[in-house]
Amino acid sequence: MSKNIIPITLVLQKDFAVWVKCLSIAQQQWLTATAFENKPAQFCLLPMADGQLHSVCCIVKDRQDFWSVGNLPFSIPQGCYQFDFNHWLTAPDEATIERFSLAFILGSYQFTRYCQPARQPAQLATVSTPIKHNAAALYLVRDLINTPTEDMGPTELAEVVQALAEEFHAEFNEIVGDALLQHKFNAIHAVGRASDDAPRLLDLRWGNAQHPRVTLVGKGVCFDTGGLNIKTGSYMNLMKKDMGGAAHVLGLACMVMRANLPVRLRVLIPAVENAVSGNAFRPGDVITMYSGKTVEVGNTDGEGRLVLADAISLAIEEKPDLLLDIATLTGAARVAVGTEMAALFCNNNEVANVLLAVSETEDDPMCRLPLYKPYRDAMKSAIADINNDASDGYAGAIRAALFLQDFVPAELNWLHFDLMAWNVRARPGRPVGGEAMGVRALFAYLQQRYQ
Repeated sequence: MSKNIIPITLVLQKDFAVWVKCLSIAQQQWLTATAFENKPAQFCLLPMADGQLHSVCCIVKDRQDFWSVGNLPFSIPQGCYQFDFNHWLTAPDEATIERFSLAFILGSYQFTRYCQPARQPAQLATVSTPIKHNAAALYLVRDLINTPTEDMGPTELAEVVQALAEEFHAEFNEIVGDALLQHKFNAIHAVGRASDDAPRLLDLRWGNAQHPRVTLVGKGVCFDTGGLNIKTGSYMNLMKKDMGGAAHVLGLACMVMRANLPVRLRVLIPAVENAVSGNAFRPGDVITMYSGKTVEVGNTDGEGRLVLADAISLAIEEKPDLLLDIATLTGAARVAVGTEMAALFCNNNEVANVLLAVSETEDDPMCRLPLYKPYRDAMKSAIADINNDASDGYAGAIRAALFLQDFVPAELNWLHFDLMAWNVRARPGRPVGGEAMGVRALFAYLQQRYQ
């Protein structure tokens, strides 16, 4: 290892006693003097005889415990480092090395658009190109979610999609403002019309038209006041993240396009701001959707499912091999599965089971919830085909998913994710703020399915 590159020795917890015996007497005494503990994510700076930094020791529970290195970038001195696995009895495979590298890079993330960084993170000397690309996509997700609506409204979100289309030589189209009515996207228009920033439907296409079609739909509600069913201030504080679904599908799309997966990719984002104004849509209104179904608005704070349904109805016209939508859709999902994993709904058991297995391997957790059809009855309307709100307060995440399922043909492979898109507490590699949840697992699943 180069003199300028400092090793980070990853010590398996079970091998700690054996590893310590390989150290010099002075280094062993140093560990004792600093009361170093053999616990995952604990680290220690080991000095040379002249006081210079010799190496960093970091304890990991096992070979899959890659998140334990996530705090290192801002905990160890600035410099250039490289993981050292030489003492492992069995050398790690490339996938394991890449997961440790990605966790380290994700721990290096800072959102610095509006402030100076406290310090620069430590750097890894060698990172594979795929990991650099995936990290860049995950950084994009975090950056988009963290950016306030003033700088990430429907117009700015459209600019991001257009820039990605140019970067990857994809096709881009958008339908803006009253043109949505001409194309019968009445729900997208209704939800966004009260804002000064016109609602729009963003459409990106990439890849060979002969390849299997994969369509990603992301909820792009750039801010959600709740509409006339207005949220309280505490519930509105984080509503810049209500376009987290859009951020997720864009990050996933970047991974797919950079890896050049053999798919015909389409990304659809209904980009709106659910604002309050004299022309805001109202509880009791009936909207004729793009599909032709009619929806009674029981609650203007159920806007996400309305805009997603219009985009989904457009997506199914091409009969994609896989349709995937991602949204910060319900608080009920957070009650059901918490803030640190995505709630998954799927109409195909085989697809769901394979994806759940991949998510466990990638340590990118998700939990499947049922599409329990009897709960659909609570969304009946006396004057329309369906109501966007249930008649009681139970099973909110399931009923939101059932609402969307009304617009999806039974024979089409469909995945729906309801997620937080935000870390409410800091964990190694995952600082407080916008977060990509399930994206790594979804990309690994797409690679497995199509490559």
